[in-house]
Amino acid sequence: MKAVSMYSPYGWKAKIGLIVPSTNTINEPEFWRMAPPGVTIHTDRVMLLGKATEKSYFEMADALSQASDRLATAEVDVIAYGCTSGSIICPLPELLDQMGSRTKTPATAAAGGVVAGLRALGAKNIAVGTPYVTFVNESEKRFLEEDYGFNVVSMHGMQLGETQEERRGIGRVPPQQVYRLAQMIDRPEADALFISCTNLASLDVIEDIERDLGKPVVISNQACFWSCLRLLGLPTPVEGYGRLMRECLDPITMDAFKPGMKRLIA
Repeated sequence: MKAVSMYSPYGWKAKIGLIVPSTNTINEPEFWRMAPPGVTIHTDRVMLLGKATEKSYFEMADALSQASDRLATAEVDVIAYGCTSGSIICPLPELLDQMGSRTKTPATAAAGGVVAGLRALGAKNIAVGTPYVTFVNESEKRFLEEDYGFNVVSMHGMQLGETQEERRGIGRVPPQQVYRLAQMIDRPEADALFISCTNLASLDVIEDIERDLGKPVVISNQACFWSCLRLLGLPTPVEGYGRLMRECLDPITMDAFKPGMKRLIA
């Protein structure tokens, strides 16, 4: 047994631990679609109830410790929090410490992966599309501009989140609507587009958007998964899901970020 004590039949390169809101039905299948051979995804959930409120995000954050403890028993190699708005509204460094300390692994979150991905693409001026209600959009704009130095040149939210049913409904938005959203937010001065939310199905249209608008696109699940691969030191290019997955293959380290910048990884 000692000879195979580190072996995993399917996750022989790495096992990714993923924590998602309980209503999320998109993050897991999109992670699996992007996974190269030898990389597996192992998921836990934190309860999400009611309409979008600041309290609902902090209740999910409080539940991350128990979810991380459960994933630690699966011997995951990296842990990710698959909630963009939750890792924007709740302090990102604290979320990362909370997860990483429980699993003893590198930790990332959707919002941190997005920032790291935009920086890897050299973007400064960004156009942002979301499914969120106004207070979440305002929080996201502050996060991007005040915490990480981007310039948001346009932003549009679909205003989904007044009820729990609307929050679940984000997972029913057709990818074709995401394509139209990208067209709506694009501006000549935008270096890149950011489509936010891990429950918004976007993988099917990312290559179409990049081709037709002529600029890179970062989406929450793509960026979060990309950050997992980079933290694991896996330089595998993954085709079909945008320039970030195909071209930006350097490992993420703290050396990549300016002094004083809030942490994106742990």
